[in-house]
Amino acid sequence: MGSFDEKKVASLPELEREILRFWDENDVFQESVSQREGAPPYTFYEGPPTANGRPGIHHVMARTIKDAFCRFKTMKGFRVERKAGWDTHGLPVEIEVEKELGLEGRHQVVEYGIDRYNAACRESVLRYKDLWDDLTTRMGYWVDLHNPYVTFRNEYIESVWWLLKTIYDKGLLYQGYKIQWYSPGSGTVLSSHEVSLGYKEVQDPSVYVRFPIVDQDDVAFLAWTTTPWTLISNTALAVGPKIEYVRVTTDAGERLVLAKERLAVLKCEFAIEETYTGDQLVGWRYVPPFDYFSADEGADQAWRVVPANYVTTSDGTGVVHTAPAFGADDHATAVSEGLPVFNPVDREGKFTEKATLVAGTWFKDADKVIARDLRDRGLMFRHETYLHNYPHDWRKGTPLMSYPVDSWFIRTTAIKDRLVELNEQINWQPKGMGTGRFGEWLRNNVDWALSRRRYWGTPLPIWESDKPGSEYREIIGSIEELRSKCGDQFDDDTLDLHRPFVDELTWPAPDGGTMRRVEDLIDVWFDSGAMPFAQWHYPFENKKAFEESFPADFIAEGVDQTRGWFYTLHAIAALVMDDVAYRNVVVNGLVLDAKGEKMSKSKGNAVDPFETIARHGADNVRWYMMSNAPPWENIRFAEQGLVETYRKFFSTLFNLYGFFATYANVDAFVMTAEVIPVADRPEIDRWIISRLNTTIKEVDASLADYHPTRAARAVERFVDEMSNWYVRRSRRRFWKEAGSDQDKVAAYQTVFTCLVSVARLMAPFAPFVAEWLFQNLQQGGPAPFVLARFL
Repeated sequence: MGSFDEKKVASLPELEREILRFWDENDVFQESVSQREGAPPYTFYEGPPTANGRPGIHHVMARTIKDAFCRFKTMKGFRVERKAGWDTHGLPVEIEVEKELGLEGRHQVVEYGIDRYNAACRESVLRYKDLWDDLTTRMGYWVDLHNPYVTFRNEYIESVWWLLKTIYDKGLLYQGYKIQWYSPGSGTVLSSHEVSLGYKEVQDPSVYVRFPIVDQDDVAFLAWTTTPWTLISNTALAVGPKIEYVRVTTDAGERLVLAKERLAVLKCEFAIEETYTGDQLVGWRYVPPFDYFSADEGADQAWRVVPANYVTTSDGTGVVHTAPAFGADDHATAVSEGLPVFNPVDREGKFTEKATLVAGTWFKDADKVIARDLRDRGLMFRHETYLHNYPHDWRKGTPLMSYPVDSWFIRTTAIKDRLVELNEQINWQPKGMGTGRFGEWLRNNVDWALSRRRYWGTPLPIWESDKPGSEYREIIGSIEELRSKCGDQFDDDTLDLHRPFVDELTWPAPDGGTMRRVEDLIDVWFDSGAMPFAQWHYPFENKKAFEESFPADFIAEGVDQTRGWFYTLHAIAALVMDDVAYRNVVVNGLVLDAKGEKMSKSKGNAVDPFETIARHGADNVRWYMMSNAPPWENIRFAEQGLVETYRKFFSTLFNLYGFFATYANVDAFVMTAEVIPVADRPEIDRWIISRLNTTIKEVDASLADYHPTRAARAVERFVDEMSNWYVRRSRRRFWKEAGSDQDKVAAYQTVFTCLVSVARLMAPFAPFVAEWLFQNLQQGGPAPFVLARFL
């Protein structure tokens, strides 16, 4: 009986299930790590997914990239530990729970009970963990699922608190009142990197509004806005001091003031009557479109023309409607010009009774009502629609609004230059992502809005005295520090650092008040960015493990994390360690459908990863994703592509092995130590061995450069050349009588060497087939773990 298995591969999925059993029985993953005891470490950070939703096909893409480079580095002799992680806090979880409980708005959550609400959140966060684990295992992604870090654990939270106290001690944590992007749908502020994740192209009203000038009969300023709902809060009109303005009379007899360069917006015949500079218009007064605030404090300073350097003539009319409650630039102008701030919108995004026209109306829904009212009163010059990108809540999908709120900030602008400098030390793949998208983000850095007005998340560890007028506060950096303040108020066995339990911990303030925790939570992105420290419960334990694993040698996530996890990792590492958090990063693009459209359940074009792998095999999906196009480019995922990948690559490889095994068994070929020197073999053998060596160098260099597609395609080319050139032209050599010619032995040895090498070369991308091929070539029986060595 021959020593090479000639059983044909029934299907990739069946082959993979056999290999999974082999790996499980021999604990191969753990052995691949433990065998490297004492070897140089290669650190990988797993970006934590949220397990309250099902994984998608795009997760297979991201995890294939992660697995490929970790396997490659293991095969190069490094010790590569990979700890799984779960992102368990924040809005995604709360949204899901609120739907299940039928809760709407903050008041209903409070009525339901924060303790019960957070208990429901805790219960839901790992709802689909088993599915995620199943996909991870089934696709051959080697990562330690038995000892993951989990962001809701007290140990993780304690490390986050330590980081924040460290940042506070450096004078980089502060409380401020600013106009920020606020989600009324979620009831909380969003940080700049969260805002960047939610831009959508939408059609908004584009209105040109008349603002009658005081003491000038029948003359009005013409201003433009795409947010009619903010007109109720108008307090000023801003002009560019050096911009040239004109007063015109239209063919309808109307007299308007606007920038000369924007006269095209009139869309009618006109005559210029007068010319002014912006400076000359400053101080002119006008009649506001709404007078709800005419009796309010500061109204005497409102409704006048003010200068602003940000006014341009690139769009609009050169006259800018200013509502300080709903715009950062507007608010800055209000501060410098002594303007009042009128805010008739509550935290749920609805107008208060102050604005009777739209009282109780959702702010975006008020656009139509306000536009109609302006038209009825003769103040609407023209109403159009405007297609533009507008920020939405990245999880809930509702529009954001600029809104005045108190928040805690991290002063990242204080280290902006250092963030840019450290980024230059990072190897980005693709290169342009680091210098372009990420680099620009750092260069335009704004302070990190840290606090959130929510319920399920890491509490901000700040306690303040409740004595009226007191500014005394303390930042807690550890459980031990909290225990020293609270005495016997909590038991270590039942301690829960979440709301509402942590809110109940108080102690006497030195000024006679009581120390009470501020209600805010921490931005969930800080949780995920803290993982290099918190996954080890650093600095409270595992100091050596942390020091050996920081910074990471490699991370990989989707392009949407450029201003998310990539940024928060980078910012926290710079703030606390003055160092990078990672040295190499691979950014993958989007996985689109076959037509190039974004996948979504609502469109019905989402691909189920479990069904796809069950039909086509994990290795086929992995290879298709890595060889189709560089992973940082968007990929059009088509089932026909998987069929073609199998036909062109895997089927060819199986046929190669089948041809070799059939004839090798007939001739009882054994790969002995008596190997014919390559120099003594026929020219065609020397050629294919030369091609093999060239391929090895190309694959090795490509993977070292974090370019998986180049590596996969090099293997494809070699397998094709071996099948369609070398074997085709060498067939007659295998048909000779056994032992009659050294030429036949050389052919067997050449094919054997090439197949073993292909198994090693393809292992990072297609580990199942690589393992199957390698084991089938082991004439002495299964040899687990040998694949852990690269060529």
